[in-house]
Amino acid sequence: MTIELRHLRAFVAIADEGNVTRAAARLHVGQPALSRTLRQLEDHLGARLVDRSTHHLELTAEGRMFRDKARAALAAADTALDPRGLHHWPLRLGHTWAALGDHTVPLLRRWDETRPGTPLELLRIDDRTAGLTQGRTDAALLRGDVTAVGLRTEPLMSEERVVVMPADSPLAALPRITLADLAAYTIALNTVSGTTTMDLWPPTARPVAAVEVTNTDEWLIAIAAGRSVGISTSATPSNHMHPSLVHRPLADAPPVLVVLAWREGPGHPAVPDLLALARQVLATGKTAKAASA
Repeated sequence: MTIELRHLRAFVAIADEGNVTRAAARLHVGQPALSRTLRQLEDHLGARLVDRSTHHLELTAEGRMFRDKARAALAAADTALDPRGLHHWPLRLGHTWAALGDHTVPLLRRWDETRPGTPLELLRIDDRTAGLTQGRTDAALLRGDVTAVGLRTEPLMSEERVVVMPADSPLAALPRITLADLAAYTIALNTVSGTTTMDLWPPTARPVAAVEVTNTDEWLIAIAAGRSVGISTSATPSNHMHPSLVHRPLADAPPVLVVLAWREGPGHPAVPDLLALARQVLATGKTAKAASA
């Protein structure tokens, strides 16, 4: 049979709700009809997407893989069918917490000057790929290893790591900090979009504890409250100023790579222009910094 958008919407609703009854209510359809729609989709794909053998509905491995594809396809369809797109096709640029650091504003200004017909929308999305795998963005500025399948990446620059701590922390008296200096402290880890894990330390010299958070705001609060210290990159001081926090260089940890990522296959035609302009802005900033040194 022909698969339609309603099949994808049905599956995404089930995946989001974790329950067929709630998904049916969300879509304003009957539960039997929704179950039939799911079976039709599974028959077409030749794979079981939902495990019905347990009391709590769970996605299979194939279902988890297809969920991101279905979300991206629905987002692309919604964008294509948006009447506003007949006049302007915005380029949606995602980021998780710091965009392009100090170069973000110059990038946006240069884009507006040189490409006024294509709005560039900067979107902060607390997701490992800043909305790329969900189809919510056309390109994304990401940090660290990008392991999601179906994405292309191009390196832009590297950022040095910094330690973020409360202003009254004993660590604030040090001009530079080492990983060993942090061994006695609790570390705040952003498990969704952060660039730091306990693997940054040798197995025999890891910090005493960790506090896990899911976004940058929670991360900053955990540190400002004195419950932990954090490790980020040099983009943090200018993008997330907080009166209760100070930053110090981390001396013995590798830098973090910043990349521009986008989905493989057909996408927004302005992504190559964005990549070229980002590199121009970074080169200009590097030249200006060298001239003032």
